[in-house]
Amino acid sequence: MADITTQMDKSIEALKHNFSKVRTGRANANILADITVDYYGVATPITQVAAVKTPEAHMLIVEPWDKALVNAIVKAISASDLGITPSSDGSVIRLPFPAPTEERRRELVKECRELAEQAKVAIRNIRRDANNKLDRDEELTEDEVRREQAKVQKHTDEYVKKIEELLKAKEAEVMEI
Repeated sequence: MADITTQMDKSIEALKHNFSKVRTGRANANILADITVDYYGVATPITQVAAVKTPEAHMLIVEPWDKALVNAIVKAISASDLGITPSSDGSVIRLPFPAPTEERRRELVKECRELAEQAKVAIRNIRRDANNKLDRDEELTEDEVRREQAKVQKHTDEYVKKIEELLKAKEAEVMEI
């Protein structure tokens, strides 16, 4: 059961990570986590070469520690699929986050639902693997196998409920104007 819990927790954490990347119109520093910039020949995440600040709800400010990186960071953000146009004054980069339209928010909700469904599938796969292990275990009687499978099912239901709660919270955040 401890192994199952660990695997299911990893699925929940992966879902939270994926949800953090969904752009809601509110500035979020996690959106830059996967964007890399060439720093002396090494692809380095922006968050490791600059301070990322959120002075207001719809603005991110990226302040590189090495001012020579400003243009490289602007190019990396422009080349990414964020859909944000960075503006630079030579030392600081500003990223304005416009509020998404109603139609775009509905698309984002669909995207969140797909991510949640993928997490549910991962949880169900963990359940299936656990049940298969129980079926192959020759030391257990049929009644013990059924009892253990019921425990696994209960655990699965708890995690699916957690996913639903996370999805509900993210949908509310996305639809908020």
